[in-house]
Amino acid sequence: MSSARPHSSARESLRSSRPALGLAVCLAALALAGCQGRGLGDVTGSIGRSSQASAPRTASDWQGDRETWAKRYDANPKDRDAAFYYARALRSLDQNAQAMAVLQNAVLVHQDDRELLGAYGRSLADNGRLREADEVLSRAHSPERPDWRILSAQGTVADQMGEHARAQQIYQTALRLAPNEPTIMSNYGLSLALSRNLPEAERVLAEAAASDRADARVRQNLVFVLGLQGRFGEAETLARRDQSPAEAAATIAYLKRSVSQQNSWELLKGGKGRGPSQSRQPLAGGAGSAPAAAPPA
Repeated sequence: MSSARPHSSARESLRSSRPALGLAVCLAALALAGCQGRGLGDVTGSIGRSSQASAPRTASDWQGDRETWAKRYDANPKDRDAAFYYARALRSLDQNAQAMAVLQNAVLVHQDDRELLGAYGRSLADNGRLREADEVLSRAHSPERPDWRILSAQGTVADQMGEHARAQQIYQTALRLAPNEPTIMSNYGLSLALSRNLPEAERVLAEAAASDRADARVRQNLVFVLGLQGRFGEAETLARRDQSPAEAAATIAYLKRSVSQQNSWELLKGGKGRGPSQSRQPLAGGAGSAPAAAPPA
């Protein structure tokens, strides 16, 4: 169930252009328009000031961004911005191990840079190093200066570790800082779904989806939860807001098959399924950004 790069629709690829990201649980790995393989927290968006810079939105854009920042980084690996943006491009292209290495070096040089710490924490989560990610993210902000984006990313990590009650407490704290923020609510709703509290998950996601700030990832997460409850007609109607009729039909057909499996809840927790479409268009979020059913965003 990101990004702080709203655990996302499954990992952002339930993003408008990456339909199903999710929490690195790719919570909706089962789902929708394709479970994105990115780590978590992409639904939560980028962390910090660097996220305000315009970001590429297509694979070719990200590749160009990677080449541009790689040259600057190679010229001076201690260049803070070069490291941040180079890692962001690498992460967006699913080059997660390399992104983590870049950020690991950067935080050694810029030890007090909390934005870099947030990006590094997310990158650790992308690479499955969840306990380390949890610890690093906890240092990326402070009780005196809490950051809802970091909190949302921490929640997605907790969900991936199976600590859903703790994750939900974290999301509630984040919502006190940013009331009605649809990205937090999307991650919170997916966490409730992982806890099998589907009615409450639906309520939270419906409220998030009603926001003017909600994007396709949030709506696709709601599609996912409606499908888990067997309400496929409602799910398909909602899916058509962001997908063609054929794509929406394929999404619902996949959900029907997944829900009918006896191990559908294990698939939900493990993110082992894949949706009918596996388009992997990178999300515009940034390395400082993880659920979406995924995400992870």
